[in-house]
Amino acid sequence: MRRYGKHTDEDDIRQRPNPKGNRARTNIRPKHEDASEGFVLTVDRGRLTCLVDDRKVTAMKARELGRKAAVVGDRVSLVGDLSGKKDTLARIVRIEERKSVLRRTADDDDPYERVVVANADQLAIVTALADPEPRPRMIDRCLVAAYDAGLEPLLVLTKSDLTSPDKILEVYSTFGLNYVVTNREELETGDAAERVRERLEGRITAFVGHSGVGKTTLVNSLVAEGRQRATGHVNKVTGRGRHTTTSALALPLPSGDGWVIDTPGVRSFGLHHVDPSRVVLAFPDLVPGTEECPRACSHDEPDCALDQWVEDGHADPARLYSLRRLLGTRERREGD
Repeated sequence: MRRYGKHTDEDDIRQRPNPKGNRARTNIRPKHEDASEGFVLTVDRGRLTCLVDDRKVTAMKARELGRKAAVVGDRVSLVGDLSGKKDTLARIVRIEERKSVLRRTADDDDPYERVVVANADQLAIVTALADPEPRPRMIDRCLVAAYDAGLEPLLVLTKSDLTSPDKILEVYSTFGLNYVVTNREELETGDAAERVRERLEGRITAFVGHSGVGKTTLVNSLVAEGRQRATGHVNKVTGRGRHTTTSALALPLPSGDGWVIDTPGVRSFGLHHVDPSRVVLAFPDLVPGTEECPRACSHDEPDCALDQWVEDGHADPARLYSLRRLLGTRERREGD
């Protein structure tokens, strides 16, 4: 007879049958103290290639991670077969805390964030000076995303043999950007790679740019032989490039001190996720002036205290114009 109430003991607990014969689920997760550290190099259809010591290991995400996904640049912990041999598979059981996250949305109305890369220090914004024509609004959007993520932007201008970079450099002179100008001849001789590489040593740099600007060609010149990726061409009718890079890939610099992350070419860079207050942090000469701003100030309204801050001579008016230009990109659609 089954007993109830205070007279019951462990023999009276009803056990549900388990027709599959497997273990019951539990909320207790293993700690995996013996897990090895790895660095995510690329992600392809649920399979992740990770660098563990000096080996490339194929892995999948462990079930206990739930919906949390690892991306290129993540530092992870792995268990299982870490030999790196063909047809072996390890498991990613932890994703370490990220020091930076570069995000974008498909467009400004899309609330779904896509993580482009994790743990980068620098964002190289690659833009052709011609063929295809430069798109300042795209540059602005990439700058906003970089500032929001806490990355230092690097403007890389390609194809200077076709036209002068002076005009576009003048537009961005007030931003205080680091920049490198290259041409096709320098890419062939290796001079361009050497000058760009100086800006990359000791850092993790994500490369972004729309298709056809020569981003992957530049990346190929920066990395060691045998690691090059396929490149495409610019359509003569539309003036747009063809996507040849379909997934992000981390590649080491030949010196072994620094990483280049080549990302797929983009035709839009949505900023739905951006917090305007983080963009202001990229303008340290303007930050003190925001202390008198109204609560939730957009920094582009009549009561914004930055106007008085600039009028009092604390900052160059061109800097405030540059800030408001970037903040305005969240309201402006890309028309080119």
